[in-house]
Amino acid sequence: MHLVTFQKGRGQRIGAAWHGAILDLRGIETELALQQGERRVRFPSTMLELIQGGPECWATVRRVFDYGRSLVDAQDLQVLTRRGVAYPEKKGRLLAPIPRPARNIFCMGRNYAEHAAERGAQVPDRPVFFTKPPTTVIAPGADIVHHLATAEMDYEAELAVVIGRGGRDIPRAQALSHVFGYMNLNDVTARDLQRAHQQWFKGKSLDTFCPIGPALVTADEIPDPQRLSIQLRVNGKVRQSANTSQMIFDVATLIEVLSLGMTLEPGDILATGTPSGVGAATGEFLKPGDLVEVEVEGLGCLVNQVVAPMGVES
Repeated sequence: MHLVTFQKGRGQRIGAAWHGAILDLRGIETELALQQGERRVRFPSTMLELIQGGPECWATVRRVFDYGRSLVDAQDLQVLTRRGVAYPEKKGRLLAPIPRPARNIFCMGRNYAEHAAERGAQVPDRPVFFTKPPTTVIAPGADIVHHLATAEMDYEAELAVVIGRGGRDIPRAQALSHVFGYMNLNDVTARDLQRAHQQWFKGKSLDTFCPIGPALVTADEIPDPQRLSIQLRVNGKVRQSANTSQMIFDVATLIEVLSLGMTLEPGDILATGTPSGVGAATGEFLKPGDLVEVEVEGLGCLVNQVVAPMGVES
C-alpha cells in the first residue's frame, strides 16, 4: 500500500493512493461495515495510530484498502467522491505521511563511500548516527525555508525506514521484520552551521529541513531495500544518482546497531544516508526559487520548493 495523510476540511485523514485516487480509509471502513452488517471497530485516525496498532490493525486496514481499490476499479470516481470514500489524487492536499513522528528521526551519516570521499572523510567502520527533531518535518509540496541563519543550504536524498514493530537488541536476521515501510526523505542541511558548531545536529535541524513523502509505502511492496535507485534533481538537473546497494551499512545492519541497548518504537524514522553529489562538494547550494525532487525507486517523487523567509524578498 502507498499510505498517505491528506487534508479533509480542517482535519486530516489517513488514506491510500490507488490508480489516480486517494482512498479515504475511514470513510471506506464505515461503508464496508454498514454494507456487511458488521460491528464497527476502532479505526486509526492518524498514521501514527495505524503504525502503532500492530498486526491486527494492519490486517483491518489492508481489508479496507482491498475493498476501496475494488470500488475505484469498478465505479466512477465522481460518484465515490460524493459518497466520501475516494477523491481525485490531483485535487487532494497531501500532508507528511507521518505529520509528527513518535520520537526521533534517526539519521545515518557517511553511509555511501563516494559521499564520504567527496566530503574529505574516512569511510566509517561503524554506523555514525545523529538526529533531527520532529519540528523539521514538512509535507510533499510544502516550502523549504532558506533561513537567514545559513548561506550554505544543501540537499541530501535518502531512503527513510519507518519502524513498525518496536524492540531492543534486534538481531540483523530479524531486523527487516521490524520495518513497517519506506519513504523518500530530504535531509536538508546548513553546512556552515555544521562547521560553526562542530557537530551535525544544529545544521540539520532548522524548521522545514526534513521533507518526507509523498507516501509511506508498506514493506511488502519493497522486498529488497538494497536494490533501489535513488536520485535527486534541482530544477530538473540531476545532482545525485545512485543505488541503495552502494550503502556501506545496509538497512538491517543499521537497525541492529541502532537498537543495541536502545528501544526503537513504532513510528520511529531512520534516514539511511545520502550518496555523492551534494552541494557542499560541487559548490551548488540551494537558493530561493529552486525546485528539489527526491525519488527513490518505488516510493514516488517528493517535490519541494525553496523559498526565502517570510518578509524577505528572494
